[in-house]
Amino acid sequence: MNFTRNIGMLLLAIYLIVIGIIGLTGIGGGILLPILALVAGIFILIGR
Repeated sequence: MNFTRNIGMLLLAIYLIVIGIIGLTGIGGGILLPILALVAGIFILIGR
């Protein structure tokens, strides 16, 4: 079960980082949520 949870967290981190990058390139609206998504994805990857 721990393996499944780690895969889920890894996919969530990748998703958040991709959403953050897409939002910062100007495709999406706003700037606060892409920055928050990017930071959250990085923190999940480093395990904090």
